[in-house]
Amino acid sequence: LLTKASKMPLQALPATIITAAVEAALREDFGRAGDLTSQSVVPEHAVAKGAIMAREDGVLAGTALAVTAFHLCDPAIVTMPEIHDGEALSAGDCVLQVQGPARAVLAAERVALNFLGHLSGIASLTSLFVHAVKGTDARITCTRKTTPGLRALEKYAVRAGGGFNHRFGLDDGILIKDNHIAVAGGVTAALKAALQQAGHMVRVEIEVDTLDQLEEALAAGAQAVLLDNMPPETLREAMRLIDGRATAEASGRVNLETVRAIAESGVDYISIGRITHSAPCLDLGLDFEISLNG
Repeated sequence: LLTKASKMPLQALPATIITAAVEAALREDFGRAGDLTSQSVVPEHAVAKGAIMAREDGVLAGTALAVTAFHLCDPAIVTMPEIHDGEALSAGDCVLQVQGPARAVLAAERVALNFLGHLSGIASLTSLFVHAVKGTDARITCTRKTTPGLRALEKYAVRAGGGFNHRFGLDDGILIKDNHIAVAGGVTAALKAALQQAGHMVRVEIEVDTLDQLEEALAAGAQAVLLDNMPPETLREAMRLIDGRATAEASGRVNLETVRAIAESGVDYISIGRITHSAPCLDLGLDFEISLNG
């Protein structure tokens, strides 16, 4: 059974981000004429009562978006969450009870389930990686490999799964990668330029592919180093060289079979793109009965 590994409180998403994302999704789904199917076949005064159910094990994320989808379609819809984001789910668990005007419930259903399934899938995969490194000091972190427009939501889902967030965008940290190094004229030149420009609140990290690059980066004052595509034995040697002088992040083709050995090398962070860009959707569904006596 998956569990949220982090004991830290899960910081909620700002309401403005939730509302904007759900409104955009509903506009996309409603198009120019709204829900033609429900308007055609569901009586105007019918009332729907039911629940979103988990059809497989996982970790929940995205409840607030599902609730917002129902409420934006009709404020008369009543929702009652049964499980909180960051908590483990078992197949058959009730996630959210829903009751209200049937047309509106049906109109909101797919948007609500899309957000819940996608974000819970990210939380669930993140939780698997977090569990795999349990007992080490390594933290599982995401990357900027996110769905355009959904980054804040997907990074929230990583936190729900017990992971940690890397930078949110190009503007909240300096990460010098291989192409920056090539254009700048080398590791030392790139680091020197970055450290001169960075404000006192901006952290500077540099990607290195070899131990020689790592030694150069440390000598040039790197605050954090991204150890790219290094096997565990090389990572252990890298940690010996770093010796507490910089934060160490491992990255590159990490999977559930390799992550434990990477963590045991002593790195501080392991960044994994697949927890956002390749997480499978968690299977959830809305089951309800309709009363015509609304």
